[in-house]
Amino acid sequence: MATITLRGSFGFSEHRDFRKAVKEQLAGPCTVLEIDFDGVDYLDSSALGSLLLSREEAGAAGKSIVLVNCRGTVKQIIDIANFHRLFTIR
Repeated sequence: MATITLRGSFGFSEHRDFRKAVKEQLAGPCTVLEIDFDGVDYLDSSALGSLLLSREEAGAAGKSIVLVNCRGTVKQIIDIANFHRLFTIR
């Protein structure tokens, strides 16, 4: 398992760095990529889109993505987007 730890806001200005980090991790030997939202206080629709693209890439590579430590506003947004139907959330 590999982990990407996010901090602060996760929006359009962060999506390039996030996508790069995901691609690097998915190219490695991990079978599960954990996205840690513990330090995130806000995410927007571009972040949700980045997560969906990452999920597709992981699936194509036979890997999975798990979202962890979603709390507060982040959890509300994840819940509204029905991401519990698409991702494992811990």
